Amino acid sequence: MVLVVGAGPAGATAARGLARAGVTVRLLDRSNFPRNKPCGGGLSIRVLKRFPYLDRELGRIATHRVSRLHLEGPHGESTIVESRDPAALLIRRYEFDALLVSLAVEAGAELVTGADIVRASATGGAVSLVARDGRRFEAPVVIAADGVHSVVGRRLGINPGWPAARIALDMMEETPRTELREVDPTALWVAYGFSPRGAEDADGGGKNGSSAAEGYAYVFPKRDHVNVGVGYVLDHFRREIDAPPYELQRGFVEHLKRRGVVEGNSVEDNFTPFLIPVGGPLRTPGRGGVLLAGDAGGFVNGVTAEGIYYAMVSGDLAARAVIDTAPNAESTLAARYTRACDAEIGAELRDSVRIQRYLFADRRRIATVVKAAGRERKLRELILEFVMGGMTYSGLRRRMMAAAPLLAVRIAWERIRHGHHA
Repeated sequence: MVLVVGAGPAGATAARGLARAGVTVRLLDRSNFPRNKPCGGGLSIRVLKRFPYLDRELGRIATHRVSRLHLEGPHGESTIVESRDPAALLIRRYEFDALLVSLAVEAGAELVTGADIVRASATGGAVSLVARDGRRFEAPVVIAADGVHSVVGRRLGINPGWPAARIALDMMEETPRTELREVDPTALWVAYGFSPRGAEDADGGGKNGSSAAEGYAYVFPKRDHVNVGVGYVLDHFRREIDAPPYELQRGFVEHLKRRGVVEGNSVEDNFTPFLIPVGGPLRTPGRGGVLLAGDAGGFVNGVTAEGIYYAMVSGDLAARAVIDTAPNAESTLAARYTRACDAEIGAELRDSVRIQRYLFADRRRIATVVKAAGRERKLRELILEFVMGGMTYSGLRRRMMAAAPLLAVRIAWERIRHGHHA
C-alpha cells in the first residue's frame, strides 16, 4: 500500500505510475474533482515527449498551443521570440487536473476525496495520516504532493516552511474570453521586472537602487479563457508594494487595456492569489518512507515559474523510486528519489534560481538581454530552447558566447564590476 497525498499533477501522475505497476495506491485529496486551482496553466511542449500518453488524452479537454513569446523588460523593452513548432501548451487546471485524476483511477488507483490531511507522524516502518474529519490512513510509504505548504512535509520535519524570499505571490484571474480577452491569441505575453507604478519606476520604488522589481507579469491565452496575472517574490511584495492584491490586479488589467494588449474588464470573482515556491527544490526531498513531490518539494522553475511539468516529472520519479525499491528497504527510498530528481531536473531548477537572482539584482541586465534578443536571432533561439528546458544554464552561457559575444562580455563585466556571481 502506498498513500499519495494531493491529487494535483504530481500526485495524480505518481498514482497512475504506481497503479500501472500493480502497486496498491490510495490517492487522497481534500477536494472533489473537477475543482478550481489557481495557476497560469502553461506548460512547455516537452511535456508531450516526456509523457507520450498525454497527447492522445488531451482531446478530452480544451487546449491551446502557441509558438510565439512576447518578452518584455522593466522599461518596456520588448522582443518576439518565435519557434517553428508549438513551444507551449495552455490548459485550464480545472480540466487538466481532473483529466490526470481520471487517468490514475482508470489505471487502478483508489481516489479518496474530502480527505484534508492535518496531522502526520512516522513510527517504526509506518507513516500515519489523520484527516480533519478524523479518518486515519496508514502505509509504509507516502508520496506527499500536498502543495507549497505541505502538511506532511511540515509535520514530519522534512520542510519546516519556505522563507519569504523563496516563494512568490501570484495574483491572477482566469476569465472567459467573452469578458476579457487578449488581442493576440497566438502569443504568450511575459514581462520581467514589472512594476505596478510603471516603467518610470521599474526599480520597485527605488529602495534598492538599480535592482529590478522582483516580479513578473503575464497574459496566457487559452482556448476559451485568458489568464492574466502579476506576481512578486513575497519578500519584495511585503517590502515594496502597498496595494492590496486585487487592486494591483485590476490596475494591471487597466494598464494592459491602455496598451492594447487586452480588451474587456477584470472580473473579481475570477481572481485568486496563490503562492509558488521559486527558490529551487529541496536538497533532500524525502526522508524514510516519505517523498515530497511537486510544489511540496519546491520543483518549480525560478525564471518561468512553471511548475506543472516539474510536478509531473517529480511525481513520476517518486513512483519509479517506490517501484524500484525492494520491500522493507524504505531506508534507501529517499536517496534513490533524490538522485533521480537531481539527474533529470535538479540542476535545471537550481540554474533557474541562479538566473533569477542575477537578473533581478540589476534591472539593466533584464533590459540588456531583451534588447540583445531583439537584435540577435541566434540569441532568441537560445532563450526559447532554455525556456523549453532543452538546455542547461551552463550550456546557455557557452552558446551565448558564440551567438552574442558582445552581450556575454557585457554581462560578465557587470558581474565583475558589481561583485555578483551568477
